[in-house]
Amino acid sequence: MPLVVTERDRWLALALLLVALLLGYLVLVHPWWTVPMQDVNARVAELRDRELRIRTQLQQAPQVQRELAAALAQQAQRPGFLPEATVELATAGLVQRLETIVRQASPGNRSCAIANQSPLAIAGREVYPRVVVQVRLRCGAPELASVLHQIESGSPRLFVENLNILAQRYAFQASESGAGGLDVNFDLYGYLKPTPAAVQEPPRAP
Repeated sequence: MPLVVTERDRWLALALLLVALLLGYLVLVHPWWTVPMQDVNARVAELRDRELRIRTQLQQAPQVQRELAAALAQQAQRPGFLPEATVELATAGLVQRLETIVRQASPGNRSCAIANQSPLAIAGREVYPRVVVQVRLRCGAPELASVLHQIESGSPRLFVENLNILAQRYAFQASESGAGGLDVNFDLYGYLKPTPAAVQEPPRAP
């Protein structure tokens, strides 16, 4: 008796063939060919991005070198460390610098004057020795602003710490002292260049 193949059997056979092909692809082709190719493509894209970044950096290298040279030249014009070799000489230089700044802000000390200045000893050995002078001024507000601006924007680099500003209690005190109406206290300090021995010496254990 001849075998009769119906339309339903044909579609069923076609479906089974497609399922077999799909399983064969998932088992044989995808893990052994598709996945490695995807990894290779991702690696190629990563290398291209890296090459582009390196090429961009190389193109920017001359500009970076010019900017670095300009920054170094500007830094050389504005040295950060005090020029003196010892703490004593640097303290005298700080006091002289402060007196010059106050005279520039108030010629004749009419609106700003130094009431007191005294060196402050810093205990311990530091790689960058700090030179500190405790300062007391009697100034008007505009003159004080000028003094602080010149201190922190001049050369070498100086810093102000522990700033305390009080209004003088009686107006006649300001007129008698020939200065302004603010009583100002702060620490003025700068840094000495480190000595080779201080740089090479390892820190001591506490």
